[in-house]
Amino acid sequence: MSVPTPEDLILQVAEGNESAFEELYDRLSAQVFGLIRRVLKDEAQSEEVTQEVFVEAWQQAARYDATRGKAITWLLTLAHRRAVDRVRASQASKDRDLRQGIKEFQASYDDVEETAIHHDESRRAIQALERLSETQRDAIRLAYFGGYTHLEVAEMLKIPVGTAKTRIRDGMNNLRNLMGVA
Repeated sequence: MSVPTPEDLILQVAEGNESAFEELYDRLSAQVFGLIRRVLKDEAQSEEVTQEVFVEAWQQAARYDATRGKAITWLLTLAHRRAVDRVRASQASKDRDLRQGIKEFQASYDDVEETAIHHDESRRAIQALERLSETQRDAIRLAYFGGYTHLEVAEMLKIPVGTAKTRIRDGMNNLRNLMGVA
């Protein structure tokens, strides 16, 4: 008997097969956790989000469409979206706490200076971005400003996923160099 593929396992999970779900988890959870860990940096949160992804996979397995991609791609897309949502939620919470702290502290600060500094930093970033190659610039704009995954960037630019990842990574390295950021 041949070993079932992750795609076979997802189809079995969609039918409620718990042992197929266990095997899917055993085979793919390390990759899912690895992606989430790279996004969140925090191990405990990464473990929590990994569990959420597999709960979602259990609940949504019937929505998986093998004609649209591999099972691991589907799971990693779920993982990336959950991780990004967690980062955004965390940042929103920090922003709320900061706003509340500022209100309570009622400290005055020079808004004009802060605006000028922010404007200068934004201008430098835009200028550095314009100095990148068009291919790197397009990939970075989609990934970081558009919020698209590597897979979505690759599909939009009609290039392989590995090429999209390389363009984004190289472009970010070039941006750091152009802006003098270590």
